[in-house]
Amino acid sequence: MRAATVEDLHDFDEVIDARSPGEFAEDHVPGAINLPVLTDAERERVGTMYKQVSSFEAKKVGAALVSRNIAQYLEGYLADKPKSYRPLVYCWRGGSRSGAMTHILQKIGFGAMQLDGGYKAYRRHVVAELSCLPARLSYRVVCGPTGSGKSRLLQILESEGAQVLDLEELAAHRGSLLGALPDRDQPTQKGFESGIWFALDRFDPMRPVFVESESKKIGALRVPDALIEAMRSSPCVRLEVPLAARVQLLTEDYIHFLHDPETINRQLGYLTPLRGNDTITAWQTLANQRAWDQLVAALLEQHYDPAYLRSLSKNYAATPGDQTYSTADLSDTGLQRLARDIMAA
Repeated sequence: MRAATVEDLHDFDEVIDARSPGEFAEDHVPGAINLPVLTDAERERVGTMYKQVSSFEAKKVGAALVSRNIAQYLEGYLADKPKSYRPLVYCWRGGSRSGAMTHILQKIGFGAMQLDGGYKAYRRHVVAELSCLPARLSYRVVCGPTGSGKSRLLQILESEGAQVLDLEELAAHRGSLLGALPDRDQPTQKGFESGIWFALDRFDPMRPVFVESESKKIGALRVPDALIEAMRSSPCVRLEVPLAARVQLLTEDYIHFLHDPETINRQLGYLTPLRGNDTITAWQTLANQRAWDQLVAALLEQHYDPAYLRSLSKNYAATPGDQTYSTADLSDTGLQRLARDIMAA
């Protein structure tokens, strides 16, 4: 029987990551479940014994720990799996950790296989694919000043059956100074790239992919070069939305900040070298007064709009293939009508 490779990921009922929780948290195959055969502490203990005592003693201790942990999964998570269950198992290099689990599952009668080369082979595949896969797809880049409802529009486009690459969702960040999400940390760079690859790999190259006009960085994460280059050479869907509608949308989307002037003022302080003390003080005064509509309007007119227009003219310049849509209705119903118009064009 040939070894399973990264190209076979979709052929299995489930992908099991047998690495430690810490390794899994840094990056993993999207959709994989973590059934660690060694915890982080156990892995450190065995590794230290391997270096300071001997490989033989380390393997004895490691084997006992691995056996005990796999037994717990057999009595727990794996207990109700049918005989037809076919998982793909991997560890760091496709070595002893995933090998032990695969061996036991196969002896039971499950159609388990071990990923050849393990996570390292998977990571090489992702890096290689992200250098060429973006160019195989066509994109329609959704452009519009801050507060135009671009992220909401992408969600509705997806619900209407369009192919959507939501980079801000994958990055867990809205892409601005105040873009950090209150309930989610950003993934690691490797995890972000895994999410992008997983999405791109499933798209039909015969249909367009809708994506927002992102910059090279979203929060602390970098968009892969080949993807940003493909986006910047693609036609745009340009949104024209009046200021009042944008202010209303932003006060809804950033409601978590509206009860925390201290956090807003701290973030605004980072703009002092760019905007000067007087402007920042004026904005912070509005925050302290909880004059949210005035603050949001000021931020848009004095900071976000000029910066966005400069970036747009440089990175997403107008082309003959662009389409422009004007709307003041950013409700779900209004955006659904807009999404259908865009898809019908």
